[in-house]
Amino acid sequence: MTNTINSYWRLDRRPNGNDYASALTLTTQELPELEPGEVRIRNAYLSMDAGTRMWMTDREDGYNPPVPLGSPMPGMVLGWIEASANQEFRAGELVRGFGQWALYSQVEPATAALEKLDEGVEDIKDYFGAIGVNAWTALWGLTETARAKAGESVVISAAAGATGVLACQIAKILGCRVTGIAGGPDKCAWLTERLSIDGAIDYRHDDVAAELAKIQGGVDVYFDNVGGPILDAVLTNMALHGRVAVCGLLDQYRGDGRAPGPAHYDQILMKRLRVEGFFIPDFFDQGERLTTQLRRWADAGQLFTPFDVTQGLENTLEAYGKLFTGANIGKVLVDVRGRPP
Repeated sequence: MTNTINSYWRLDRRPNGNDYASALTLTTQELPELEPGEVRIRNAYLSMDAGTRMWMTDREDGYNPPVPLGSPMPGMVLGWIEASANQEFRAGELVRGFGQWALYSQVEPATAALEKLDEGVEDIKDYFGAIGVNAWTALWGLTETARAKAGESVVISAAAGATGVLACQIAKILGCRVTGIAGGPDKCAWLTERLSIDGAIDYRHDDVAAELAKIQGGVDVYFDNVGGPILDAVLTNMALHGRVAVCGLLDQYRGDGRAPGPAHYDQILMKRLRVEGFFIPDFFDQGERLTTQLRRWADAGQLFTPFDVTQGLENTLEAYGKLFTGANIGKVLVDVRGRPP
């Protein structure tokens, strides 16, 4: 029997800035036979997530250990099980979990946080969209970490990104006044026109602090996807007893991922702010509950995700780069589908 030949992206060097082409190599490998407990997934979509940029550094104090050089690049995948040596998973099942930037992911389900999915959705991409983990993050961050309430002012950075577009919509559903921060007039117009949020600030051209100062009563909740200077601008405009939910650090993912702390750190004391980070593994066990709520909103037409889909595994680095240049609106995916088994 002929073994499966896999194409995958291998991390060979630590990237310098956004130069991924000199750090990752597209290569092939004959997949080994499944070990007991493993499954082989024929990937359909690869999820492009900015947080994986930190995994490419040599930081030992990040939220995940660094990817060893010479290893396949990991990331979330959506696809069908092609072969299984695990009694809990069968060939033909649709699954989502942590695999590799590859045509096939060979994983141990528990380690990969692998979930079986219902194929009775109109578009399986929604498992990376309105009922995906970015949506879990948006819902958890607003309701559990920040405890946003109706009538409060909520500001969301990277508002046109995969998590940001969902956080904007969920905050509106909760009855909040929502301001998004994004890069460029087109994105800002899309946020106010398509998502009907209350305001949008173009961080590339606007004085962010001055624009935020116009929010009556200050910012009650800041959903932070970026850190850096935008966090500083928000801290000076927080309301008394405001809450900052730290979801991502997009501004400092390049290089080694380190950056100075906020220049306006004193505002945490002066405004008696609560600043809290949160991360998917903290609430992965709540996925079913979160999905149930998100699906109600999605089915009612209140929640959706725009997708930016790149075709072909060979174009993965082009897709990944969009996360850091702001070339996308919504969720960036790579389509590596063959025919379903």
